[in-house]
Amino acid sequence: MTWSIVARDGETGQIGIAVSTCAFAVGARVPFVAPGVGAVATQAFVNPFYGFRGLELLRAGACAEDVIRIVTTADEGRGQRQVHVMDTQGGLAAYTGADCVPWCGHLIRGTFSVAGNMLAGPQVIEETALVFEKSADLPLARRFLAALRAGEAVGGDKRGKQSAAILICDEEEYPYLDIRVDDHQDPLTELARLEEVSRSRFLHYRKFMPSRDNPSGVIDREEIERRIAQSMAAENRAG
Repeated sequence: MTWSIVARDGETGQIGIAVSTCAFAVGARVPFVAPGVGAVATQAFVNPFYGFRGLELLRAGACAEDVIRIVTTADEGRGQRQVHVMDTQGGLAAYTGADCVPWCGHLIRGTFSVAGNMLAGPQVIEETALVFEKSADLPLARRFLAALRAGEAVGGDKRGKQSAAILICDEEEYPYLDIRVDDHQDPLTELARLEEVSRSRFLHYRKFMPSRDNPSGVIDREEIERRIAQSMAAENRAG
């Protein structure tokens, strides 16, 4: 009932997951990402413990293939599960249970994977992957949006559409971007609107929040506003 992308941006090092479905609040169930650790997308007949346990295993040094083997072996419902994983080294692995609702399947590329079930057909993940590869000049969030829209244009979730989400982490403990549309007639359009809003101020402000390098962040309000204005101006000059 879902298709998703797990990816790493080679330029920024960001890792993230984007997902769309005809079900409520997909962002609360499918994407699990931890900075410096990896990412797990658990879907189909969702087992959230794939996400929790998967990140634990990645932190302990397990590779993506081992994570999938361990979490599925311990699960009697694995035939109805789908999961794909990126480990701390950028390695990828995916699993589609034999009892997932068709069309279902996954594919793996060099820096990302796409998986889906209850889709209109294989063209959904194929087109999603193709557009993601072609849009490498875009920031990760916009690449995700372009790719999911391409998958939706060729059928997407065969039942329709209801929710979508993007979760991206960089080197900080908290997400770089965590936006969700829980219930909407056109969730990807609404998600794109939220992503655009994030660029209007939030992502500039985030640069001056507490960080590993500066645990207090910038706390002078006037200084924050000055730096935000500089950051926005620099982005505008860069186009």
